[in-house]
Amino acid sequence: MTDAQPSLSADIRKREISYVIKMSIRVVCLILAVTVPAPVWVRALLIGGAVLLPYLAVIGANERGKDLPPPQDMDGANQNEIPRHRREIGS
Repeated sequence: MTDAQPSLSADIRKREISYVIKMSIRVVCLILAVTVPAPVWVRALLIGGAVLLPYLAVIGANERGKDLPPPQDMDGANQNEIPRHRREIGS
């Protein structure tokens, strides 16, 4: 096991698969809403899913690295950093 973050291509692939699954469910909801004789509330539920799922799919696809650890605190003094009063060249 390692603490290494997943590669960018693995992260993109995971988000692509999630997007395709959500959009496939949307298509199924839309087809069922139009073709299946069902009560009005069932059709409304299917149409609601067909309208809401694209939003959720895009938000999920653009949510990059939610499993990644938070960035390190950069406020603390870094031993390799040049002191602020010595940043100019030739000082």
